[in-house]
Amino acid sequence: MKEAQIIKAYEAAKERYAQIGIDTDEALKKLQNISLSLHCWQTDDVTGFENPDGQLSGGIQATGNYPGKARNIEEVRKDIEKAKSLIPGSHRLSIHAIYGDFGGKKVDRNEIEPKHFQSWIDWAKANDMKLDFNSTSFSHPLSGDQSLSSRDKAVRDFWIEHTIRSRKIADEMGRQLNDKACHNLWIHDGSKDLTVDRYLYRSLLKDSLDKIFATKCPNVKDAVECKLFGTGLESFTVGSHEFYMGYAVKNGIMATLDMGHFHPTEETYDKISAMLLFTPEILLHVSRPVRWDSDHVVILNDSVQMLAQEIVWADALNKVNIGLDYFDASINRIGAYVIGSRATQKAFLQALLSPIKQLRDYESSGRFFQRLALLEESKSMPWAAVYDYFCLKNNAPAAEDYIATIEQYEKEVTSKR
Repeated sequence: MKEAQIIKAYEAAKERYAQIGIDTDEALKKLQNISLSLHCWQTDDVTGFENPDGQLSGGIQATGNYPGKARNIEEVRKDIEKAKSLIPGSHRLSIHAIYGDFGGKKVDRNEIEPKHFQSWIDWAKANDMKLDFNSTSFSHPLSGDQSLSSRDKAVRDFWIEHTIRSRKIADEMGRQLNDKACHNLWIHDGSKDLTVDRYLYRSLLKDSLDKIFATKCPNVKDAVECKLFGTGLESFTVGSHEFYMGYAVKNGIMATLDMGHFHPTEETYDKISAMLLFTPEILLHVSRPVRWDSDHVVILNDSVQMLAQEIVWADALNKVNIGLDYFDASINRIGAYVIGSRATQKAFLQALLSPIKQLRDYESSGRFFQRLALLEESKSMPWAAVYDYFCLKNNAPAAEDYIATIEQYEKEVTSKR
């Protein structure tokens, strides 16, 4: 789209929103401060650099075989830089422990150190990004069906050491980048069929977590992530929502809410206000489940819109850390990055542009027809013109213009891999 066209459309939208008491310039200032934590694993289907030819295991899998998958750390970074250039605003990068710069050497997970991620920290500084981190319990000879909840103390000790080291790496990232890094702990632990020792496994997990968090990391925001079930572990998940919610509340850390980790009839947005009353902050994994935790590319659907509305309307933008988590290997991977990131931004922009004061007035006075009518009319307001202007201000392509850029990158770069 041409610059003059974007500006003209924005001025018209600005005037229209002013008629319902909304300052679009103020909304854009707030949107500018919303940083998404992009996920490095969209580039290479969660393979990492321990063993480039390895297979995923332990309750996780990527589907699809679209050409152009990143094969090494240089290609991962190149793809992220390209995606970053097409997403307006300033954003973060979330790294899994298997993405260390190991220099071709075998480094087991209980041996990882900050030095294996120093080049990521340097890269982040050069690209004006902050970093987040994740321990990695899947796709390892000791993964099995249980890791931190294993009956085998040696297995538990291995994963405890790995997670402590992961938190120390996150701590170093936060220290050097002068911004606390979120460390997310998700494990696949569970059982495919009926389980009679649920209490035992959860007791073991609690004990492992207590040992992990005994190590203080001042530059880290700790989070624990629940799940309903995993692939091959359908009957029992040790780290359920109730388990981690209780642990987070008791210990003053964050609970991670992944949009694909609950029952298909549950909506993640409804958990926000409840959790924020009892935990200091929340970590989000914005994703798109289709019948299960299938990690489809995020789109601007009702679930994402309601999530953004709940956060904005609760005045909780400073209490919610927004990360993305999907790894669709069936389409152009950079395209998947950009679609999902921009869809998430659009949802937050719509929430920032909603006439919440009037909506609250209607609700408090029992005028529910008026409330519903205004909610519906808000959907057709010219928010897209405001987002295009946001792209223009951030030197990112507006509207569908990014498609051609990604096609060119595929032609010149990813198709030759």
